Amino acid sequence: MKFERFTPCDAALLLIDHQVGTMGWVKSIAFDEMKRNALMLAKSAKILRMPVVLTSSMEEYAQGPLLSELAEILPTEHAARIKRLGIVNAMDDTAFSAAVTGTGRRKLILAGVTNDVCTVYPALTLISQGYEVQVVADAGGSPSKMADDMALRRMEKAGVVLTSTNQLIAELVGTWATPEGGQIVQEVIMPALTGQ
Repeated sequence: MKFERFTPCDAALLLIDHQVGTMGWVKSIAFDEMKRNALMLAKSAKILRMPVVLTSSMEEYAQGPLLSELAEILPTEHAARIKRLGIVNAMDDTAFSAAVTGTGRRKLILAGVTNDVCTVYPALTLISQGYEVQVVADAGGSPSKMADDMALRRMEKAGVVLTSTNQLIAELVGTWATPEGGQIVQEVIMPALTGQ
């Protein structure tokens, strides 16, 4: 398969169910690492002026609200987030599906919580609809390592490209020598590496 780089001009970011309750169910990756990675994606997308679609499921219940930092980083996108009423596959929600189509992008970056429920089904649906999909595996997680492995293997077998946060950001940036690349180094990469 030929490698075609995802760029800020042709890709969109979908963040699915990064909710405080849902994230607390994850055991395959540390909460703080998963949260840091999701926020790195959000900050990078903002700097690179990429379309971002946020969605949540049943915020009033155990799943809880989206991370408050997402509202700070992406206030417009947070206000426009798709609040699903328990629909497991976000692509089965007409508002979410319309928002994805509305980005006008055929290359989609997904990160979700949990990988074994909230990420796997939209990823498989998008692949079946002809989208190119990268799933950022370390910006999500599952209740067990085995559950996470099964979900990642299922997605990869279907044609999803699995990636990590740093790898994906580097792919999008292409060069650190641009103003946006330099800004991401200073505001996203270095704080994450130094724990600030």
